[in-house]
Amino acid sequence: MSNAAAQDPSAPEAPSISVSGQYVKDFSFENPNAPESLASDAPQPQIEVNVDVQARGFRNNMYEVVLRIHGHCRQAENTAFVVELDYAGLFVLRNFEQGHLEQACLIECPRLLFPFARTIIANTTRDGGFPPLLLDPIDFNQLYQRSRATQAGAGQAAADQGATDQGADES
Repeated sequence: MSNAAAQDPSAPEAPSISVSGQYVKDFSFENPNAPESLASDAPQPQIEVNVDVQARGFRNNMYEVVLRIHGHCRQAENTAFVVELDYAGLFVLRNFEQGHLEQACLIECPRLLFPFARTIIANTTRDGGFPPLLLDPIDFNQLYQRSRATQAGAGQAAADQGATDQGADES
C-alpha cells in the first residue's frame, strides 16, 4: 500500500481498544481452617480454579468487562482457602464491526486485565499464609470458543427438545 493510500482520510479507521479504568469489583479471601491448614504437616493441597468473563455495554462505545476468578484449595476433606475475585475494566472500543465487538470484549479485554488479577490472587494467597497461587496464562480465545460451542450445543439440545415436545403435543 502506498503512503498516500495509508493517509487517505476516507479510509475507515482501524479498530482500537483503550482502557478507561480498571478496578476490583468484588473480592473475597477465606482461610477457614487456619492455623491447621498452614501447618507444615498439612496434607498436599488440591487447587481448583474457575474463570469466567462477562461484558456489558456501559455508555457510548464503553464496555465494562469483568474477569471472574474463583479458586478453591482443599487439603484432604478440609478447605484450606477460597479466593474469589471479580476484576473489572472499563474499555472504550472504537471502529469494531458488530460481529467482532463481542470477541474484543470477551477475548482482548480480559487478556489486558489478567496480569493485574493474577497479581492480586498471588499476593492475597501469599498474605494468607500459603505459597502464592500463580495462575497459568489463560487462552481467552479458547475460553470464548468453548463457551460458544457449549451455548450452541445447549441451543441445539433445546431446539431438539422443543421439536420432541412439539411432536408429542401433536399426537
